[in-house]
Amino acid sequence: MRDKAYFADENFQDEDFECEEIVEIEYVDCNFERCSFGATTFRKCRFVSCTFDACDLSNSKWADSSLIGVRFEECKVIGIDWTAAAWPAVALRDAVAFTESAINHCTFLGLRLPGLKITDCVAREADFRDADLSESDFSGTDLTGSLFSATNLVRADFSAARNYRIPPTENRLAGAKFSMPEAISFLHCMEIDLVE
Repeated sequence: MRDKAYFADENFQDEDFECEEIVEIEYVDCNFERCSFGATTFRKCRFVSCTFDACDLSNSKWADSSLIGVRFEECKVIGIDWTAAAWPAVALRDAVAFTESAINHCTFLGLRLPGLKITDCVAREADFRDADLSESDFSGTDLTGSLFSATNLVRADFSAARNYRIPPTENRLAGAKFSMPEAISFLHCMEIDLVE
């Protein structure tokens, strides 16, 4: 993977790239399975229709790297500042999806990612403030300590999501879906006393 600038339809399995710097490489329709990218820096790379399966990408850096149709499945994607990636000026739907992954302590601050999928994940203490996440799917995800403020969550799906605190007066929530009993959390944001 270090000696070429372009890979298409390649499968990478059980490879270790921890703490490496990967520069100006394009991956199209590639699959990464059980690979380790802990603290790896991707600089000016491009990922198109790629899948990361059971990989560890914790604390990786995505400096000016772009992702289009990229899926993370059963991965550790912890401590990543996604604002450093190169997102297109025109927001793409389904640019990135996370399924059954740990994305704790990630930053999505101010990003335009309509249709973002974070399903059945653990997304503790993630920062979604000021982001456009309209029509996103957070179903089944643990959002303990995650931040939502001035976030566009119009028609977002929080079915079976849990442990979220989303102040309704600070976010756009029209048409968003929530499940009981977790939806009661909105009452906690209203500075009222609940009596049993």
